[in-house]
Amino acid sequence: GLPVFAPNGTELIWTSNQTEQKRSQLFRASWNDTLARALLDLPTTSGPSGTSLLPLPVDLQDQIHEKDLRSHVEALTDPVTEGRLTGTAGEKIASSYVARFFRSLGLKPAGDNNSYFQSFGFTAGISLGKNNSLELLQGDSLSGSSYKVDIDWRPFAFSQEGQVDPAEIVYAGYGIRAPPGKEQREIDDYAEIDVNNRWVLIFRYIPQGLSPASRQHLHRYSSLRHKAMVAREQGAKGILVMSGPHSKVRNQLAPLQFDVSLSGSSIAALSITDELGEQILSSSGWNLDALQDKTDSNSDTPGFLIPEVRLSANVSLQRQRKTGRNVLGRLQVGPAPSRQFVVLGAHLDHLGSSGGSSSLADEDEQNEIHPGADDNASGVAAILEIAQRQANLLSEGRLPANRDILFAAWSGEELGLLGSNFWTRDNSNPHSEDARLSNTVIAYLNFDMVGRMQESVSLFGVGSSSVWPREIEAANVSIGIPISTKAESTLPTDATSFYMHEIPTLAAFTGAHTDYHTPRDTAEKLNYQGLKNIARLISKISVSLASQSDIPDFQTDSTETQRTTRAHLRAYLGTIPDYARSDVSGVALSGVKQGGPADEAGLQAGDIIVELASRKIENIYDYTFAIEALEIGETIAVVVRRQDKMLVFSLVPDSRN
Repeated sequence: GLPVFAPNGTELIWTSNQTEQKRSQLFRASWNDTLARALLDLPTTSGPSGTSLLPLPVDLQDQIHEKDLRSHVEALTDPVTEGRLTGTAGEKIASSYVARFFRSLGLKPAGDNNSYFQSFGFTAGISLGKNNSLELLQGDSLSGSSYKVDIDWRPFAFSQEGQVDPAEIVYAGYGIRAPPGKEQREIDDYAEIDVNNRWVLIFRYIPQGLSPASRQHLHRYSSLRHKAMVAREQGAKGILVMSGPHSKVRNQLAPLQFDVSLSGSSIAALSITDELGEQILSSSGWNLDALQDKTDSNSDTPGFLIPEVRLSANVSLQRQRKTGRNVLGRLQVGPAPSRQFVVLGAHLDHLGSSGGSSSLADEDEQNEIHPGADDNASGVAAILEIAQRQANLLSEGRLPANRDILFAAWSGEELGLLGSNFWTRDNSNPHSEDARLSNTVIAYLNFDMVGRMQESVSLFGVGSSSVWPREIEAANVSIGIPISTKAESTLPTDATSFYMHEIPTLAAFTGAHTDYHTPRDTAEKLNYQGLKNIARLISKISVSLASQSDIPDFQTDSTETQRTTRAHLRAYLGTIPDYARSDVSGVALSGVKQGGPADEAGLQAGDIIVELASRKIENIYDYTFAIEALEIGETIAVVVRRQDKMLVFSLVPDSRN
């Protein structure tokens, strides 16, 4: 019988003497029975199109072909996948399609427990927990009034949880501390007020009526994370944030949603309605409209202690955990797995049935399925076609490779490279030179949004190895596709997960378009001829790398230190935050730049920075603002948590310019 393994490692037996051709036909069939769902870890309920399985295409061409690419894209964007959001039934349906196709080609399972799937947990959202409460104590007798969570107030995702005993409240304007700018004087809403062990009542945004230059100057100091950090550094117990009548918001309460980091701010942080703000201010002689008017017109309006009022709260939040899964199949070219191999990858996931906060859909289409044909069914279709072509060549004895090729469909890319980050961490040990990922993975080739080629395809990462110009030119001789090469290697795509492990990367991309992250990114809009040529090009490069005795050298992208997403950061440390580890207290590092200040100081991948230049670091926001205050060339102390130890390093910041 043919051994078949379920994702949990359980071996199932199909008792038949079918040939390899019959086995392939079996996995191309549209299964609807209980065994198929158990085997592929699928939901037992049917999807929108009446089945929880996608049939694999039949009558595929031997060569990489436009028709076959389109068949894969149409399957992955079928309504049953509901936009392939990580951790959903739609993601499972799409990933099972890829796994069944890998099996039909004879690729070896390279996931967990001899399966094609590698599971990883992640935080999918945040919601209110039980026993949230808020009580306002007023007057001489301090009689209390209770207020309803999600109606009168709501905690922020970064709020400290637990009980906050009754404490006084101090009004502090917009809660901003900012140095002077070209057209903006210095603002210090905490000047001459004592907020230690008190609540701070502030407005949500920045003062109204400012010039564009002043607004831009104050923008970096106005985020709620930053305001919470400033209040914490002044010793406050918590912040109470009002939108204010001048803000003209549709919803007075800020949404409860997690951002890049789930790590808290060590103080309670609550969004409150304007009505509750009026109640708090009632004993001060101010009404909310007049107070905001005064504060907007005079950016140094002094704060004050609100008399005869105290506030207590209990904050409870619930992190929602889900599981996503990568799909991994290995083309084994010899009798045993090769120690070194090439990886080809593309992200399988997209934005789901409504798009969420990343959607760029028009208002009338926001609740529609975001199919993600270009982003990134196009990339997955490319690796499926390459895998089929190379498997056919191997079976015919015409694949000149002495290293294996691993094919990967990553999930969680849209949420922050979660799947590829998990795989690279799981397959390496940053504290062991012998267990470095670069000892086994000689190169990584990535496809992300490769379905809309017009004038040329962009190949990013050429700066990561000296071999890329030669390999690209040689592979393109018989194809003749227009190519634009880019040195940049640190990109918002899965290639970055490998580059951070000092692995040469090459990432194909055909450009952004107006359908990006909308329900309009559909299969019929792709350029399948262009996609075919891109797939052929990368396939040739991968085979060349797998067949050579030498391995590609790794080099740091020389343009990297010249770029920054935050133009106001002058100091350069050379640290690479691990955004996938969003629930740790501190800033986890996925790596450090070779030869950068952090590398020279002794920091490593896996370290968690908890203090920088005597400033407490709880999240990426604390870290960013701490870097902002550094002096170039002046030695600072960095405290990191490495496994079970706290270590202190001396680091000298360099200049980004």
